[in-house]
Amino acid sequence: MTTLLGCIADDFTGATDLAGLLARSGVRVSLRLGLPKDPPSDTAPFEVIALKCRTAPVDEAVSECRAALAWLKSAGADRFFWKYCSTFDSTDKGNIGPVAEALMADLGATQTIYCPAFPENGRSIFMGNLFVGQQPLAESPMKDHPLTPMRDSNLMRLLEPQVSQPVGLADRLTVARGTDALRERIEALSTDGVAHVVVDAVANDDLGIIAAACCDMPLLTGGSAVAMPLPNIYRADGSLAADAPVATVPDLVPGAVVLSGSCSAMTNAQVAAYSASAPSFQLDPLQLAEGGVGLALDWLVAQPAGSNPLVYATAAPESVRAAQDKLGVAKAGALVEEALAALATAAFEAGIRRFVVAGGETSGAVAQALGLSRLDIGAEIAPGVPWTFSRVKGEDIAITLKSGNFGNEDFFATALSKLED
Repeated sequence: MTTLLGCIADDFTGATDLAGLLARSGVRVSLRLGLPKDPPSDTAPFEVIALKCRTAPVDEAVSECRAALAWLKSAGADRFFWKYCSTFDSTDKGNIGPVAEALMADLGATQTIYCPAFPENGRSIFMGNLFVGQQPLAESPMKDHPLTPMRDSNLMRLLEPQVSQPVGLADRLTVARGTDALRERIEALSTDGVAHVVVDAVANDDLGIIAAACCDMPLLTGGSAVAMPLPNIYRADGSLAADAPVATVPDLVPGAVVLSGSCSAMTNAQVAAYSASAPSFQLDPLQLAEGGVGLALDWLVAQPAGSNPLVYATAAPESVRAAQDKLGVAKAGALVEEALAALATAAFEAGIRRFVVAGGETSGAVAQALGLSRLDIGAEIAPGVPWTFSRVKGEDIAITLKSGNFGNEDFFATALSKLED
């Protein structure tokens, strides 16, 4: 089937988040992990390509995203979405802005919007400032992110160093007046030469207004939630027919493993809650540097069947900084990713077919280690976090790839029980 909307996500958890929200509509969604190597085939109305470029060098991120855009265009897509984190994870150099400008250039687009709001998960934008719950971004736990510490809450100030063209704002007062008012504001900014428009949103109703006002733009950018209204808009204008089958849950043998690399405040709480009643093993980057992953592998394969063990590198910010100071940021992160990837492979070889994975970088490493290239989207566990299904070496597996900040404290246990249900 010809693809209508082509989406590019900057990490694997963000891609599953987006795919899960689009799948709420009942429309078929296909999620491809990594840049597809083959020409488009068996395509869905909504195609999502998950890259691992959030913290990649700018030139590399731009090159990968442009290649993904070309693939999606060849699949028939004529509308596109650039998905990044709802906490706008980036540095002064990018990669959000540079990728957006490159995609705009390839599409001949003169303007796009930026809206990382996700009200269901406590992400809102007011007067251009991003909030995490009731905290400004720069006062939230994101200020201590190990790779992209967010020390400013104003999206316009964050975006301006990343792009070459002017940045403007469509504020909440405009959005509250409805679709026509927002469209007029965006057109006025375009007349003034503003190519990059930050759009406020504090509630789900705002997302519907934004999507309706901007759905004809060749390129939209934002978090996953602003894309959620698009399927119904496309149905209403006749460009999309609802033909999506419900994902079939495979019959899996008992047993699961939980792998956590995120060091977000929420994942720390989730690890604490789950480890209180399940066997758990903590990875230490300094020990990994000295002795490798062998001890953790031995522990994992020794766990009794059905115990659903947890292996985690999740730690408090001060512990993360201590390891980074001794090893360097890149090496400390790579050691953890490589260890969790090796543990995922060992778990599969030991017969595990259910995987709960926390953290964007961790999810990318695990998915690549298992050789996943395409996922079918299943039921949501929490807003933006669905179960997905795939095959590894001819065997069915279920895997959920969770962004570090998503879900409540009981997420790991909830995920496993929901899959059983």
